[in-house]
Amino acid sequence: MDFTYDPQVELLRAQLATFMDECVYPAEHTYHEQAASQGSPWDTPPIMDELKAQARARGLWNLFLPDAEHGAGLTNLAYAPLAEITGRSPFVAPEALNCSAPDTGNMEILARFATPAVKERWLRPLLDGEIRSCFSMTEPDVASSDATNIATRIERRPDGYAIKGRKWWSSGAMSPRCRVAIVMGVSDPDGDPHGRHSMIVVPLDLPGVEIVRSTSVYGYDDGPHGGHGEIIYDVVVPAENLLGEEGAGFAMAQARLGPGRIHHCMRAIGMAERGLDLMCLRARERTAFGKTLAEQGVVRTWIADARIRIEQVRLLVLKTAWLIDTVGARAAAQEISAIKVAVPEVACEVLDHAIQVYGGAGVAQVTPLAQMWSYARILRLADGPDEVHRLAVARREIARSAAAAEAEDDAVPAGRSE
Repeated sequence: MDFTYDPQVELLRAQLATFMDECVYPAEHTYHEQAASQGSPWDTPPIMDELKAQARARGLWNLFLPDAEHGAGLTNLAYAPLAEITGRSPFVAPEALNCSAPDTGNMEILARFATPAVKERWLRPLLDGEIRSCFSMTEPDVASSDATNIATRIERRPDGYAIKGRKWWSSGAMSPRCRVAIVMGVSDPDGDPHGRHSMIVVPLDLPGVEIVRSTSVYGYDDGPHGGHGEIIYDVVVPAENLLGEEGAGFAMAQARLGPGRIHHCMRAIGMAERGLDLMCLRARERTAFGKTLAEQGVVRTWIADARIRIEQVRLLVLKTAWLIDTVGARAAAQEISAIKVAVPEVACEVLDHAIQVYGGAGVAQVTPLAQMWSYARILRLADGPDEVHRLAVARREIARSAAAAEAEDDAVPAGRSE
């Protein structure tokens, strides 16, 4: 494994760092100020359109998409350090580069599996940053940590497909710019547990689509990013809106979530890095009991542990990205589950200690720490809870151990004991 950044990535890292310094960090205050003063919490602050124009002019656009026809053509390993940089300002930078979830995963799915007509209608405006999208998979009435529980029906009819069900945590659905959803549902109730589901494109302005409400995250409504919508679907769409083949939805979800977890995890590492920077800044400037916080043993331990753990999880994510690029997401399933557990835990811990160093200021709105912590904390549930991923890691390790023991037994010559 060689994680050395090639010249193209080094150039993009330098350009992106400059964009962050010159455009993103200076815009953060204005962004939140505009968001707070708008008539609707879901409206996009005007400064975002300015940032998107700047990013596109600098060639920092759709960097996430490995498809060279539609995106930058970067591998997962090449995109990972860029995603980390955007994570230092997670509520501004990803959208400014048209690299924010759930649009990134949706564009990947559309680029791979949509019909030409659907690509032209929905992928093109998403690639141009003109609209937003949401991904409707999680449901309130079943344990969605087990995706085979999904109950929403996708039923073939002469006039297309009928979709009926209730979803929630459809991120981005409240935004006026969110025009389309990718919905996962059951198309073959009697099929194999992993072959029963399909994915389909549903325009949100159709009669029969009802956006009920948005749920907050630790009190944050995630306003300009479109909130997290609860949606009722009772609608019929054309047959061409089906993505891929019937019954392939579960496999497509796994294909979508593998690279998506790289994006989430690297952005979380970026949040942790900014949290560490802010912790060190505060520790050097603040004095208590006759010496700076930076001279206090407990704070030094937090700082040291943060650096050690960030480096550890970054290497694991880079290894995972390299595996996805070289052997595919299925073969990298163990590492994907591992980073999904490890990275949010580290980010939460680093940000929590940074909040502690800031004291009352840490839980207020004067720093980005509290909101970043809430973002990192939800990652322990989003795309599968920690417990499910830990079980998956353990199951694979036990299977590996059993296979090794069986191979060892087979290697012992007949009639001989060891």
